[in-house]
Amino acid sequence: MWTLNDPKRTRCSFPRHLFFACQAKPSETGADRSHGFTTVPSSLLAAEKEEAKAVLSLFLRKQGLSNAVAARTINKSDHFIDNLISKLHSIHKSRYLVGRELTTLEIREALVPYLESLLEEHGDILVDVVENFPDPPGKERPIPTPPTNTSLSSKKLKAIARVSELGSNGQLPAHVSYLLDLGMDLKQIKDMTRKFPAFAYYSLEGKVKPVVELLLTLGVPQSDIPSILHKRPQLCGISLTENLKPTMTFLENLGVDKNQWAKVIYRFPALLTYSRQKVKASVDFLCELGLSSKSIGKILTRCPHIISYSVDDKLRPTAEYFRSMGVDVAVLLHRSPQTFGLSIETNLKPVTEFFLEKGYDMGDVGTMVSRYGALYTFSLMENVIPKWEYFLTMDYPKSELVKFPQYFGYSLEERIKPRYARVKECRVRLLLNQVLSVSDSEFEKVLKRKVMKLFDAEVHMDVTYCNSVQVESAMKELKL
Repeated sequence: MWTLNDPKRTRCSFPRHLFFACQAKPSETGADRSHGFTTVPSSLLAAEKEEAKAVLSLFLRKQGLSNAVAARTINKSDHFIDNLISKLHSIHKSRYLVGRELTTLEIREALVPYLESLLEEHGDILVDVVENFPDPPGKERPIPTPPTNTSLSSKKLKAIARVSELGSNGQLPAHVSYLLDLGMDLKQIKDMTRKFPAFAYYSLEGKVKPVVELLLTLGVPQSDIPSILHKRPQLCGISLTENLKPTMTFLENLGVDKNQWAKVIYRFPALLTYSRQKVKASVDFLCELGLSSKSIGKILTRCPHIISYSVDDKLRPTAEYFRSMGVDVAVLLHRSPQTFGLSIETNLKPVTEFFLEKGYDMGDVGTMVSRYGALYTFSLMENVIPKWEYFLTMDYPKSELVKFPQYFGYSLEERIKPRYARVKECRVRLLLNQVLSVSDSEFEKVLKRKVMKLFDAEVHMDVTYCNSVQVESAMKELKL
């Protein structure tokens, strides 16, 4: 079997009574499936199956399975997917009686607890439970022919064909034509469907159009809507009245600037597809760090991606890493929230170790990142090392970088080298921040003042060394 912790096939005992404990009653699993599914339109049923697959795939990947293994498991689990749909219909029976579609969040919130209960009961053999449903894993089954690449993608291809081929009426589906009129091209729509096949089965009036109209009322330019939907087609599967608008209100109460929704959604449209429990967990952690509600609101407005970071797997370990360096984590997160999306092993530690190898101590590195949180967002090989090597040719002590780590944020070719060459040409000394942080015009003014002071000092030492004519000539030579 495939275990959640080991990609190798093994076989483990699986008591039959335990397996049947995880099965639903006949009316939930498919013994009564003909009755349960016949009341649901085939297009809606197909969409729900794609949604259920997406939920199961995400759940398996959260348990440590790779994308490829999760995909293979789902492609061998048609009976289990049917079981999930039956479970869904059982939970929301009243919705179907009135002909109402479920939203993406409602489907997720209905199925995840069920999957969690199976994981708690069966642990590492959950994958076998899923693949062998409704038979217990211990029971031998015929070995199926390995699916070809074509068969693995056939369902996606079917969905893509649905949005790109003309129907019996000689026209594209209504929601596809609508998006084409908005400025989205067919390639984008096919890409959306490839990422999220359920989109192919969405209705125009019930799902797509209401979301587009909401975005327009929030001030989102029509030209931005294709990009937003392409990034997160799941937006179209969420109920406005029960999910989207309440989530927006919830975020506004947390401090998100309601006048900035157009920018927030464009930056990270997935924000509105997260459950309020997920958002609250992230916000609670920010409060735990000591951030004020005003600061949290600014962070969510400026960097909504932070909600996508797992509190336990990303935010908390990153906070502990920086805290071990003596950094005020709340201040760092407020200044540079994007730093908390970086990998500790891949991004943070290599940069820290680089500076330690160059003779800085941990306190120096902590001071540098406190003063310039974006320091860790730069590529070590493409940014930090080339600029460090050039810094060694400049007439500055290493401590200058502790005072002004922003040095690494300026272009080496367009800012650092030309500015420093000008300083050398004028034969003056400037602090690193005076060289880089001011505008071009202010930089020239600083140079001119420094040159004048230099000449004044020389005149006082030897009046015969430099007269006013020489000063004027020198200034012209230096183009000051």
